[in-house]
Amino acid sequence: MTDETLPEQIATRLRRDILRGVLPPGTAVKERDHAAELGVSRTPLREAIRILAKEGLVQLRPARSPIVARPSFEEVAHNIEVMSALEVLSARLTCERASAEEIESIAEVADRMDRQYDSLDMLDIFEIDMSFHLAIARAAGNPVLAEVHQSLLARLWRARYLSASRKRSRERVLRQHAEIVAALRARDAESAQAQVQAHLDHLLINVADFFESVKDEGGEAPEPVE
Repeated sequence: MTDETLPEQIATRLRRDILRGVLPPGTAVKERDHAAELGVSRTPLREAIRILAKEGLVQLRPARSPIVARPSFEEVAHNIEVMSALEVLSARLTCERASAEEIESIAEVADRMDRQYDSLDMLDIFEIDMSFHLAIARAAGNPVLAEVHQSLLARLWRARYLSASRKRSRERVLRQHAEIVAALRARDAESAQAQVQAHLDHLLINVADFFESVKDEGGEAPEPVE
C-alpha cells in the first residue's frame, strides 16, 4: 500500500509519462483531459501539476494550460554544478556523521540496484539510482542540505533519465556505486568525495551528449498545441 497522497500518486504517474517521453517537452497538460484519463477530479490534478512545477518538469502559464518544460543545456548544467558540490559535501558529512545503520541502508540500495539491474525496466532502475543519491544526502545529517539536494535532483530527473537511457553504462555505474559504498563504510571521506565526483563527472558528459544528439536530430518536440 502506498503512503502517497492522491496528488502525489498523480504526480508520480505524470512524472513517469514525462520521463518516458509519453508527454514530450512542449506538450500542454490539459486539466480536463488528464483528469478524465486518470479518473480523478481536477483539484488533485492541479496539486500534482504544482508538485511537478516545483521539480521543474512542468512550466505554469497564466490563463493557459501548463506545458512540459524544455530546459536548456545551460540551465541543466548550472543545476548539475550546484548538485555536484552538494553530493561531494554529502559524502564527506556522511562519513563523519552517519550511523552504521544509515550507511548500511545506502549499501542496500546499491545492492538492490545490482541484483535487479537486468530484470527491471530502465525507469525502475533509474528511480533506484536516484534513491541511492538521496540516501547519501539524508545520511549527511544536515536537513538544509538534504532539502536543497532533493529539490535539485528533482529538477534534473528528466535530463538524467534520458541521458542514462541513451547510454546504459551498467558496469561503470554499478562499480562506482560499490566504490562509494566501500569508502562510506571505511569512513574515508577523501575517497568518498573522489568517487562521488568521478560518478558525477560522467553525468555532465552524458547530459551534454544527450543535448548535442537532440540538436543534431532537430529538436525534441513541436511547439505546444492548445
